Amino acid sequence: MVVAEDGQAGAGESAPPGWRDRVRARRGGHLALRVVIGVIGCVMIVGGLIMVPFPGPGWLVVFAGLAVLATEFPWASRLLELAKRAVLAATDWLRRQNWFVRVVASLLTLACAAAIVWVTLKLTMGIDLVQMARAFVP
Repeated sequence: MVVAEDGQAGAGESAPPGWRDRVRARRGGHLALRVVIGVIGCVMIVGGLIMVPFPGPGWLVVFAGLAVLATEFPWASRLLELAKRAVLAATDWLRRQNWFVRVVASLLTLACAAAIVWVTLKLTMGIDLVQMARAFVP
């Protein structure tokens, strides 16, 4: 078999099996691969959802987890495509709006994120940011 410089097989020839194909070829490999990819994808999604209200790439990690799951599960691929379409539709809609609607949407997003951070800190560590802020106001 002739392999081109970019690693792709020439026209009419099949490419060598990838690592996933070699794992699937072993007894129990297909199930093991699905379990490992399922666990990794789910951990990424849960971790991303935990990061969403905090500074950082929360939604990016959620979408990356869906992309990992989509390599093995057709339902995850469909969900990822649906999420992409929803995000694109929302951003396109927001781009078409005037500055007032954009500012209100940004403030609502900031208020939701602040509320999530406040609830998370209060329930997990017993820290009440509102009470602490009131101590600084005369």
